[in-house]
Amino acid sequence: MVFSKPIFLFGFLPIVLLLYYIAPRRLRNTVLFAASLIFYAWGEPKLVLLMIATIVVDYCAGLMIERFSEKKKASRAILVAALVINLGLLGIFKYANFMIESINTLVGGNIGLLNIVLPIGISFYTFQSLSYVIDVYKKVVPVERNILNFATYVTLFPQLIAGPIVQYKTIADELSERQESFALFSEGIWRFAVGLGKKVIIANQIGSVWTEISGSPESLTVGKAWIGAFAFTFQIYFDFSGYSDMAIGLGKMFGFNFLENFNYPYISKSITEFWRRWHISLGTWFKEYVYIPLGGNRKGLKRQIFNILVVWMLTGLWHGASWNFVVWGLYFGLILVLEKAFLLKIFAKIPAAFAHIYSILLIVFGWVIFECGTMGEIINYFRSMFGVGVSFWSNDTTYILCNTLLLFAVAAVCSTQLGKVVKAKLSVRFKNGYWECAIVAVLLLLSLVFLAGDSYNPFLYFRF
Repeated sequence: MVFSKPIFLFGFLPIVLLLYYIAPRRLRNTVLFAASLIFYAWGEPKLVLLMIATIVVDYCAGLMIERFSEKKKASRAILVAALVINLGLLGIFKYANFMIESINTLVGGNIGLLNIVLPIGISFYTFQSLSYVIDVYKKVVPVERNILNFATYVTLFPQLIAGPIVQYKTIADELSERQESFALFSEGIWRFAVGLGKKVIIANQIGSVWTEISGSPESLTVGKAWIGAFAFTFQIYFDFSGYSDMAIGLGKMFGFNFLENFNYPYISKSITEFWRRWHISLGTWFKEYVYIPLGGNRKGLKRQIFNILVVWMLTGLWHGASWNFVVWGLYFGLILVLEKAFLLKIFAKIPAAFAHIYSILLIVFGWVIFECGTMGEIINYFRSMFGVGVSFWSNDTTYILCNTLLLFAVAAVCSTQLGKVVKAKLSVRFKNGYWECAIVAVLLLLSLVFLAGDSYNPFLYFRF
C-alpha cells in the first residue's frame, strides 16, 4: 500500500505539503494536480494517459451538455456518449477478460485473453468523473469551466486509488475557494494517524491469520474455518476504513472535507442498516445514479425488487470481474429484499442482541463469498464451517486461537463506538489537546514499527 510506505510518509507527503503551502493560493490546485499525477504514475506510469483521457472526455462532455442544455435530445446524446466512453473503457480494462473466460466456459471456446493490466483505482475515478457529467446534465451542479479544477477533482491523490468516491457536488466550492486552517490540518493528522493504525496495526496482523488459514484448505477444521472467516471480516473493515480515514485526513490537510465512508458497520442490527454504514460513498452513488433512475420504490413492489437486485448485481460486479462477486452482490440484494418485505418488522419486536447476531453471521458469510475466488472454493469453505467432511477441532486450531485471541478482542472493540466515546470524554476533560498529540505520536510510531518488521502489507481495495 503506497500510503503506508515510509517513502510516502517521509518523502512524498512532506514535500507536497511544503510546496502546497508555500505556493500562492492560485497555484495550489496546480501543485495538487501535478502531485496526483506523480503519485499515480508511481505505480501506473503508462496508464496515467487513460486517466487523463477520462478527464478530457468528461470535461468536454460537461461543456457540451451545458452548451446544448435547452436542446434535450442533444444534451441527452452527449450524456449517453460520455457514459458509453467511460463505461466502455472500464469494461475493456476490467471486464473484457472476465467475459472472454465466461464465454469460453459456456460454449467450450478457446478465445485468447487480452494482454491488458487493470488500472489501479479505475472504478473509483470513473464513477467520480461520471457523477459530475450526470449532475451537470441534471442541472444539479453548474458546469466547471476551469479544466485544472476538474482535473484536480478527478485525480486528487488522497482518495484517487481506493476511494471514497467523492461526488463533484460535495467539494465543488472547495475546488475554487477552500479555507485551510490549523484546526482542520490538526484534525487531518488525527484521522490519518488513526487510519494508518487501523491498516498497519490491525488489518495487516489479522489479515495474516486469514491468509494462513485460507492458504491451507486441507488442514481446515470447523474452528479454523470460523476463525479465518472472522479474521477476514475484520481485515477488510480495518483495511478499507483505515484507507478511508487516511484519505479523509489527507483531504483535511489540503482544505477538503470529504464525506464519511464508514459509520461503525459491525454494530448493525440488520443488513439494511449495515449497508447504510458500509462504503457509504458507493451506496450513495448507486442509489442516486442507478436505483432512483430505474424507478426506485415508486413503481410498485415488483419493480422495486427488480431495481434492488439490479443494483446489487452491479455492486458485486463493481468490486471485481468474477462470478463470486456477482453472487456476493445478489446474496445481499436478496437479503435486503427479504428485510424490506417482512424481516425488519420481525426485528423490531425481538431483542436487539438477536438482530445483531443475525446481522454479523450474514455479514461473515458474505465476506466468505466475497473473498473465495471460485464457486468451488466458496462451497468447500462453507462445508468446513459447518463440519461437512472435516473435524471440529485440532491442536493447531487451539494454537491459532490462543495466539490471536487478544488481536480479535482489540479488533472487536475498535469496531464499536467506544473509541469515539472515550475521545469525546477526553476532549471535555483535557482542553489543551496534548493527549491527542501523544496518541497520534504513539499511533505513528507503532505503525512504523509494524511496517519495519512486517513484510505482509496487502491492500484489498487496490484491485477494484
